[in-house]
Amino acid sequence: MAQDLTQHKPGRAIALKLCAVFLFMVMAAIIKTVSGAVPPGQAVFFRSLFAIPVIAVWLAQRGQLRDGLIPSNLVGHIWRGIFGTSAMALTFAGLGLLPLPEVTAIGYATPMFAVIFAAIFLGERVRLIRLSAVALGLVGVLIVIAPRLSVNAGHVSQAATVGALMVLIASISRAMVQIHVRRLVQTDHTAAIVFYFSATASVLALLSAPIGWVIDHPSLVWVWPEQSVVVLLITAGVVGGIAQIMVTSSYRFAGASMLAPFDYASMIFASIIGYVAFSEAPTGPILFGSALVISGGILIIWRERQLGVDRSKSKPNQTPPGAP
Repeated sequence: MAQDLTQHKPGRAIALKLCAVFLFMVMAAIIKTVSGAVPPGQAVFFRSLFAIPVIAVWLAQRGQLRDGLIPSNLVGHIWRGIFGTSAMALTFAGLGLLPLPEVTAIGYATPMFAVIFAAIFLGERVRLIRLSAVALGLVGVLIVIAPRLSVNAGHVSQAATVGALMVLIASISRAMVQIHVRRLVQTDHTAAIVFYFSATASVLALLSAPIGWVIDHPSLVWVWPEQSVVVLLITAGVVGGIAQIMVTSSYRFAGASMLAPFDYASMIFASIIGYVAFSEAPTGPILFGSALVISGGILIIWRERQLGVDRSKSKPNQTPPGAP
């Protein structure tokens, strides 16, 4: 097994993380562009399948392809794939119904739900600071989605309401992904976690092909897309694979707690891309709610960093995460 060396190069780490966040927003914009041409399950299939060659080449260059192909906890990867694929499909569906900045803002609820699930499923102790951060973040999410919960408008409003609920459920599913990843890193190499998500997502998305015919729902029926749409779908997969590699590589040069706040740069990128590509601008509730959610998220990150320092002091000889 090739040794996965790490170096403290915060400038490079931040650059990689910001590039990854930007590319994920580009990928989301591409999916939003083709949302009217293909169903979400088909978009997930292309996004996942065409990320696999990019990831495989990257793992081969690092000498970790064998680690990526041999999982220790296959059942854990399947569950991670189920939750991750569900989150991706719901997000892709939401992108067709909501502005890009709004989807991004609702997605910020993921760390809040992750704290709750960590207490439930992992037995982590959640004290006042993190509880307060979760409450603050959830209030922010409610502010973002509140305009979509009105019942006095017509079809467009109803579709937007469904989209907001889809993205919110996607955030919950993504939080479950984080819980499963925390378990997987105890038994499996990072290479396997990255590779098997794309592999399982491709298979699970392919299984969605007959659903539209079975339930007689035209918007879920897979189609043979036009060439331009195929090019965009393949591009989304490649861009998503590159973004995965960049975000994984960023953690070789800096700690997770230092890089986590840069996830919130996605709102800047989403606002710019949304305005330029779709003439979408974030509304007042989106900006105010996002500010509350980001504040709660940063408070959680700060608390996690403090807990990490306390743990390192109490266990000075503990092997650091990711060490061989």
